[in-house]
Amino acid sequence: MSLTVPPALFEAAETGPVDDDAFVACVRDSLPYAWNTVSRVVADLESSDTEFADNVVPPPTEAERGQLLRALASDAIRASLERHFGVKLAFQNCHRVAAFRLGAVDSDTYRRFISTRGQLLNQSPELRGC
Repeated sequence: MSLTVPPALFEAAETGPVDDDAFVACVRDSLPYAWNTVSRVVADLESSDTEFADNVVPPPTEAERGQLLRALASDAIRASLERHFGVKLAFQNCHRVAAFRLGAVDSDTYRRFISTRGQLLNQSPELRGC
């Protein structure tokens, strides 16, 4: 799953630093399922008093699954989404993305979510193929 990079953004990258907003727009336009999933999780977080919000609904198709994996496996994309939304993203299996408040990154809740134990407990026979 590749980004669709507008020519002007590609030219900017060839000559120097890239504007973060332009990169985020490229991600939004190239990976709409991933963008919508992260946006929804962040909106859920912002409308609550909890330390985090997460998505537990698997993507409807392999193409959408690919978008989510691409967005969260790329250090540059993930970091730009975190800066844009002002959250820390965490990811388990093929679809469970969580947005944590920045102040919760040192919390037991965050450490449990990103732990090897948390990863193992989030597995099930239905998820082994993802």
